Amino acid sequence: MYLLQGVVLSLLAATSAASPVQDVFPRQSGAGYSLKQPPLTTPWTDKVGTDPWPEYPRPQLQRPHWQNLNGVWGYQNASGLNAVQSPPFGQQLGQEVLVPSCLESGLSGIQGSYTLYSWFSNSFKVPSDWKNQKVLLNFDAVDYEATVFVNGKKAGFHRGGYFRFTVDVTQYVKIGQENELLVFVHDPTDDGDFVIPIGKQTLHPSHIFYTPCSGIWQSAWLEAAPQNHITQLDLAANMDGQVNVTVHTSAMNVTSNVLVTVHDNGKVLKTHSGPSNRPFQFNVESPELWSPDSPKLYNVTVKLGNDKVQSYTGFRTIEKGKVNGVVRPMLNGEFVFMFGTLDQGFWPDGIYTPPTKEAMIYDLKVLKSLGFNMVRKHIKVETELFYQACDEIGLLVIQDMPSLRPSQSKTNPADCSSSPILPNADQQIEFDRQLDLLINQFKSFPSIATWVIYNEGWGQITDYHPEIELTERVKQLDPTRLVDSVTGWYDHGAGDFSDNHHYANPQCGTPFYSINSSPYDETRIGFQGEFGGVGNNVSIEHLWNVQEAINTINQTYEIDETIDAWNYRSHMLLGELEDQVKRFACSGGVWTQTTDVEGEVNGLITYDRRLKRVDEDQWKSDIQALYDAAAARSNATTSTL
Repeated sequence: MYLLQGVVLSLLAATSAASPVQDVFPRQSGAGYSLKQPPLTTPWTDKVGTDPWPEYPRPQLQRPHWQNLNGVWGYQNASGLNAVQSPPFGQQLGQEVLVPSCLESGLSGIQGSYTLYSWFSNSFKVPSDWKNQKVLLNFDAVDYEATVFVNGKKAGFHRGGYFRFTVDVTQYVKIGQENELLVFVHDPTDDGDFVIPIGKQTLHPSHIFYTPCSGIWQSAWLEAAPQNHITQLDLAANMDGQVNVTVHTSAMNVTSNVLVTVHDNGKVLKTHSGPSNRPFQFNVESPELWSPDSPKLYNVTVKLGNDKVQSYTGFRTIEKGKVNGVVRPMLNGEFVFMFGTLDQGFWPDGIYTPPTKEAMIYDLKVLKSLGFNMVRKHIKVETELFYQACDEIGLLVIQDMPSLRPSQSKTNPADCSSSPILPNADQQIEFDRQLDLLINQFKSFPSIATWVIYNEGWGQITDYHPEIELTERVKQLDPTRLVDSVTGWYDHGAGDFSDNHHYANPQCGTPFYSINSSPYDETRIGFQGEFGGVGNNVSIEHLWNVQEAINTINQTYEIDETIDAWNYRSHMLLGELEDQVKRFACSGGVWTQTTDVEGEVNGLITYDRRLKRVDEDQWKSDIQALYDAAAARSNATTSTL
């Protein structure tokens, strides 16, 4: 086995603007908070402390004055949904919790279960120089529903466990004084009849389904903004130098002039003015293009009246085209063989919340060092700092929409028959709305290459085919990327990919397929959405020490008794994929998976990130062989579709 060093290589020099200055005020001391011992730790567990995630959390829309609310908050369990009608104003809650964290995690200090209803409390001061400005309260992710109260007044509500939301609290706060903040959170996960986007979360963890995450699990923070301010910035820059911009503002029905400047290392490359709340375009001459081999980014400044924000972009074009008669994914006019791992984004100490930014980036650095050029973010959405890191490191991202209840059935009491748990009409509408949130929040990150709507039929209605309409909706919201409408199963011809899942052997763009998948469709991109998954058990100090999880280890697709056997089997499977690239129409693949998770032991790295299984020289060679085989298929006339 190969020991991980626990020291993360520093990121490439940041290309986005320097982080704004934080206006700091004292918060709760954290005297009552303590880390709960999780079933497994990582090298970063003890480094978290009571000041977690101090980084500026929104890299593509940065303002100069902000206040981080992360740290120790008050917490208490709530009795039910009706508890929101009786907020505990002016009361000290019974426990202390670390924000951001999952209530089920050791890092939270709670390590609870069935935390369906919760109260969170904190206090904050608004600096006196924020007077006459909007005071905006930001939550980057709260799972699942959040009701926000400020100084005894209901200030906002949000539904959706993966997406940021902003509450304008200007009318509720007292400048220069302590302000009381209460948040009521309801997170049903897969309780009862709820059908909501949950990904791999379940209240009953078993093998490929894991411990859930409830509560404020990404950063909470305040910022000051002018009365008319930028609320969303859409940037898309292509390989021809065209920059497409939409500057959304708080005055949605008012058109104002905005000024956009693209600069590089202090040198202004282009300044252009355009209207707010409407798309406009301009060109930058001969930009250096973004790719995994050369992840070049450019700083962008946007001014709207008194509002000035910093952002960044990368020039690249993602499309599909024909190369030697085969439909391929194209990056900057050339066939790109996309090869990465299935990345669950779970942590033994933080569940959904990585212990630190350094820890999060460690996983990405391991993938990049082995030669992977892509990561599939599997039915989870990360902090925006994750996608910034992919932009900077040079990793393409296949981004899944978190799935509805997966692989679960209900029993009809009339005849004892079983049927899959699928969304009703209202639940499907809510899924569609949250898919919109996903696209709109993350579509400006250059590294994201593909959106995935459904994974393996989980929550996918088959009486009709909603993915067909949803695919068109995604392409309307974001015409700059590819769409993998259904990865794995129940393919009805929508989207850009003909995507097969098969364990352990690949079936990528081939004239053979398994019962759960569809035949390769030559009008779309042949892709191996998942394969591999071979496992190797490890000693207890590297396992999620929960007996129910340990009992399911042998459900792994294949168990190899030694590290040498595991690397041998991996080599054989990668060689088989290489042969399919040479012979058939395989344009990329996703290896399962980056790390072990709970009862799964099929990661390149163990769940605690302390051991690598990979023979690094072998893996680098095998991955490079895939790119070489793809390149050999590219020496022909290319046309776009």
